Amino acid sequence: MREHSSATAIATPVLSRAPTGLWWGLLGVLAFSFTVPLTRVAVGGMSPLFIGAGRAVIAAALAATALAVTRQRRPAGSQWLRLAVVAAGVVAGFGMLTSFALQHTSASHAAVVIALLPAATAVCTVIRTRERPPTAFWIAAAAGATAAVAFAALGNGGFGSLGWPDLLLFAAVAAAAVGYTEGGLLSRELGSWQTISWALVLGAPVMAAATALSLGDGLPDAAPVEWAAFAYLSAVSMFLGFFAWYRGLALGPMAQVSQTQLVQPVLTIAWSALILSEPLRWTTLAGGLAVIACAALAVRTRLRPRE
Repeated sequence: MREHSSATAIATPVLSRAPTGLWWGLLGVLAFSFTVPLTRVAVGGMSPLFIGAGRAVIAAALAATALAVTRQRRPAGSQWLRLAVVAAGVVAGFGMLTSFALQHTSASHAAVVIALLPAATAVCTVIRTRERPPTAFWIAAAAGATAAVAFAALGNGGFGSLGWPDLLLFAAVAAAAVGYTEGGLLSRELGSWQTISWALVLGAPVMAAATALSLGDGLPDAAPVEWAAFAYLSAVSMFLGFFAWYRGLALGPMAQVSQTQLVQPVLTIAWSALILSEPLRWTTLAGGLAVIACAALAVRTRLRPRE
């Protein structure tokens, strides 16, 4: 995702700002790496619907404030339809699907499946922009998908034993990949953080209705640590993390900064062990390494110029 070429940039300025861009990108990845384990914490005392929708409502309020204070220009015409795609994929789809899935699976297991996201986003970008990457790209992407499916199936007792939480996680990866791709293209026109902000605002009415539905019996009777996790998901995972991530992509080089996302599943598995005391099984480590390796190969072969 977001791996657009920076070949037209002048070499010296790119090199001089590369370290700064990479550090901002890593800060964004660090912020996002807590999302899965903290969602697992939050579902201990809140419904998945409240978590997935409620955090989007809070993030939308922050986004609306930022847009108003900085007096950003409004999107026009077809940009609203494209923002709806971003909102459906990133604001609603990923958050809701992962929240429901994490009621019934571990954070480390989810992290391995979600590690497929960089490769999935690269595939969506290729399809959306009608690129013609080398055959190695498609082989690596297919291998990554196979590795992720095999890991999920083996975790449920063998091939053909995919559980519905795994299906939700794969759907979340697909939703996020589509949303990230369209958001990356749209950010060229509206600006980086502005794109996610407008997407949050656009999706706010639907997310507010879903939040109201989830509050039929009143506010969740959650522990302080669960509310703290929800606050992080709302303010950081859904909003502020994008500031650092898009800042890094803007400083570039974009291709190199985008690859820092491959570190995210490793960090997520580590946080799952530290925060949730989830055991680091060899199957999790092996599955994670396999998916990450395939995703890295897919991303790099797509970025490699055709001869």
